[in-house]
Amino acid sequence: GGMGEVYRAKDTRLDREVAIKVLPERLANDADALARFEREAKAVAALSHPNILAIHDVGHEHGISFVVTELLEGETLRERLHRSAISWRQAVEITVSVADGLSAAHAKGVIHRDLKPENIFITTAGHVKILDFGLARMDTAPPSSTHAAESTPTITLATRPGAILGTLNYMSPEQVRGLRTDGRSDIFSLGCVVYEMIAGRRAFTGDTAADTMTAILKEEPPGITDARTGIRPELERVIIRCLEKKPEQRF
Repeated sequence: GGMGEVYRAKDTRLDREVAIKVLPERLANDADALARFEREAKAVAALSHPNILAIHDVGHEHGISFVVTELLEGETLRERLHRSAISWRQAVEITVSVADGLSAAHAKGVIHRDLKPENIFITTAGHVKILDFGLARMDTAPPSSTHAAESTPTITLATRPGAILGTLNYMSPEQVRGLRTDGRSDIFSLGCVVYEMIAGRRAFTGDTAADTMTAILKEEPPGITDARTGIRPELERVIIRCLEKKPEQRF
């Protein structure tokens, strides 16, 4: 990925296979990249949940920063979606697991801020894991209906100064506007993921980044039943509530 090279390795002390994520040499002297790398390690280390990738160790050796995590066998949700359509029942099962993981993170004050199919992993045994807390933020303030501007600088994405934090198609309206986020922003992103699993298309998209931002801020996604028959109206109501523009109107 853009923020690390991941290797399969053997923990000789505990006789187990692990994954080692190494900050690439080209980013070793990048202060923003190093801060993001360390933030991910600290965020995940604060969590212990079966639906969140487990971290075993973190360190810096001979100029190389690394994180040791559990080794996962399987595929990302993005890869799964590329293979074939997912039944609505499967989508609900995946969503419940992700929601459980997010709930545990939010209880610890950890906001993911980059939830998307690429950051959801389905193991060969069928377990669901949330990955990549590289954009996570530790939130010590309780949720409120008032959103102040972010006091911390945004991470530069794709080398573009001032780029907005996150992945555009799955950003909440408050992320698009550059406002402070809390756990309800992750709920919006989860709604986008669930919508895509069931409808087979993204909830918000456009020909340009500006068009997509406008859709997130101003437009409602097409009805799910318009794209796929047999969807229970209760499920659609849950998804639509996740995608409310105002955080206080979401779960």
